Amino acid sequence: MLGILHEISIKCFFASYFLALLLELTRFFGQFRGRVAAVLTMMALGLFTHVSYLFLRAVYIPVDDDRGLLSSWAEWSLLLALGLAICFVIAYVRRSDTIISFFFLPMILLTIGLGTWIGGWEPFSRHDAADTWRSIHGLAMMVGTGAVLIGFLAGVMYLVQSRRLKQKRAGSRAFRLPTLETLDRANRRSLVVSTTAVAIGVVAGMIMNLNQHDDFRWSDSGILLSFVLFLWLVAATATEFFYSPASRGRKAFYMTLASLGFLVLALIGIIFSSHGVG
Repeated sequence: MLGILHEISIKCFFASYFLALLLELTRFFGQFRGRVAAVLTMMALGLFTHVSYLFLRAVYIPVDDDRGLLSSWAEWSLLLALGLAICFVIAYVRRSDTIISFFFLPMILLTIGLGTWIGGWEPFSRHDAADTWRSIHGLAMMVGTGAVLIGFLAGVMYLVQSRRLKQKRAGSRAFRLPTLETLDRANRRSLVVSTTAVAIGVVAGMIMNLNQHDDFRWSDSGILLSFVLFLWLVAATATEFFYSPASRGRKAFYMTLASLGFLVLALIGIIFSSHGVG
């Protein structure tokens, strides 16, 4: 199996994304039954080969090689292309009737092309790579924390406004809150931002540890609780977008309260562990 994966090159996922774009271009020639399934199949193949290529680039580094893990501009370009491809698939699954592919796919192909063009540039050393990924990790986790807090505040305001509407007191000029629709949108967007940011932070933290210590310490409470926070945010985001119970206010309360709880646990784990000072 690994022998086959080692044969994967940039051309494999570039071709998959390019074929997905060609399939989308059939929109101009009428209805093509199975087009959506074909596009998703090519994108799945592209994502698999894309992730496999980057994984093997990260794992198979000679012992005497001082270059860092995923530490070149070319690899960062390919990581950016991977992020765009994942976002496109998520958006396409939700709205396959739109033409977002004509915007996303050319940018993905252009980013991969950029990575190929600068492939010969000198990568950073392990020390420099660890510092870079540490900065990305810290910034992403900070953004994720802020988004969780904003989502929690939006959820609390939703509950307060909902109760005021039931009591016919929402029109008071002295104590006016945003509309329920505005607060609901803010809650949903904060979930997406926090999940994305924490995902980037967790991945960056893993790469940072591998560059710095050549291993990944799952026993560290800060790492473990950050990963638990990420899993919860993924579950909360999926619930928000794919399940809509009758009582949105109650759902918002439970989800935002749980997100805040996981965030507090993760912060405590980070502060009182070597992860917070190492």
